Amino acid sequence: MKESLRPVWLLARRELRDQLRDWRILTPLLILTLGFPFLMNAVAHEAVSFANQYGGNLIVDRLVPFSVLVIGFFPLTISLLGALESFVGEKERGTIEPLLGTPLADWQLYLGKLIVGIVPPLVSSLLSICIYLLIVQRQDINMPDAAVFAQLFMLTAAHAVLMVSGAIVFSIQSTSVRAANLMASFIIIPVAILMQGETALLFWGNNQVLWLAVVAVLIMAGLIIRLGLAHFQREYLLGREIDVLNIRWMARTFWRYFKGDARSFFGWYRYSVGATLRKLRMPILLLVVLAVAGGSIAYSWSLENLQTYMDAYKPEQLDEIQKQLIHTDGISGIANQLTVSYLFLHNVQSTLLIAFFGMFSFGVLGVILYLFNTSLIGGLMGFVKLIGYAPLPIVLAGIVPHGIFELPALLLSCAAVLHIGLVLVTPQAGRTIGEVLLEALADWARVVLGLVIPLLFIAAIIESQFTPPMLFCAMTSPDAPITTWLACAFDAIK
Repeated sequence: MKESLRPVWLLARRELRDQLRDWRILTPLLILTLGFPFLMNAVAHEAVSFANQYGGNLIVDRLVPFSVLVIGFFPLTISLLGALESFVGEKERGTIEPLLGTPLADWQLYLGKLIVGIVPPLVSSLLSICIYLLIVQRQDINMPDAAVFAQLFMLTAAHAVLMVSGAIVFSIQSTSVRAANLMASFIIIPVAILMQGETALLFWGNNQVLWLAVVAVLIMAGLIIRLGLAHFQREYLLGREIDVLNIRWMARTFWRYFKGDARSFFGWYRYSVGATLRKLRMPILLLVVLAVAGGSIAYSWSLENLQTYMDAYKPEQLDEIQKQLIHTDGISGIANQLTVSYLFLHNVQSTLLIAFFGMFSFGVLGVILYLFNTSLIGGLMGFVKLIGYAPLPIVLAGIVPHGIFELPALLLSCAAVLHIGLVLVTPQAGRTIGEVLLEALADWARVVLGLVIPLLFIAAIIESQFTPPMLFCAMTSPDAPITTWLACAFDAIK
């Protein structure tokens, strides 16, 4: 292992020496590293003073973790240019042929470029953070605890790996430095949006959830590194001379994958959709396990943590809550408010939202949203038990009727998104990222159009017309057999 890593260090040392000789890289990096901490400290104090003038009561202590996160981010954006031209810059300078002609393996070339792309910006970010902390320490400000600092440093390192690995992927796929630099916004903007969510967690003060953000960023960074390794081809770097947006080829390729070998509508369902479902067996199994685990954990968590709040209510107050739930304006009035079109469009919107976030995160954010929805059921069942209802009748009457259609639709759509991330990071010789992505998108479209949307439409009809009266009967007569609830629901529909 040591011998195989030696060429990696030699390549990284050569690249690092070249970067340290270039004053155009060092000058803005040094100015930003040494000057930005003082600027951030001044801006934070001005923001606190301005907010407190109007009753904002903004605490400067809460701004310290936020400032650390921002200070660590800005040097990464400047140093991103070096990673963006790591391979395509060699190609324009005419030094790519000798580099690719060396006996280095593909993974050694990629890892060497990755290391030299990560180390300088990360060192600059950490140095800038240390300067800021020295400034703040001399002021009358309460510093966060060690756990928060550990999270901030890990997030800074994870951001560095995430951004640099994404920049190197763009450098491999681009044919000019200008094209690679133009793609920088597709790295900086998503990470900036991600930092907004992390900032909300910092001001919220929920350190446990912030650890999950650290893990999620590290997973996405690892997947991007895997993506670059999976699609790194020397011949691809030498063969392409110009980028062409061939929309006709994209549409034709997508339609070919979407249609498959089917010759009719029913043949499409039988062969094309069936072939896609066979590809989704492992993602489906994984999501089922996660759903069961998430629902169970949420159920146990609600029983343990909500009990304290429920103890504050007297028995007569809990009885009043139960009466309000089954009042005419409660369960029985849901059918008049939740129409079929509203429920259907809402579920389709949620499906597209999962797909949108999942496609930009290799399925990670899509799985998180999926777990949020499935865990919500477990948490709701725990709350129902605490207010005095048996969870089983509520599940059978309020979730199962439409859930047998809606939950499989959610499962299939999320599995299709997760499948996109899995195939992108799987090596496929002789195929470009574009071809792999188009095939995966065609598989997702097959599942959504062929199965998910019809299932969501059926679920919307049942949830609007059938579930409310059946749930009302189950809450008023929990000991009655299921046939009684069904008869009650059919009578209400009539």
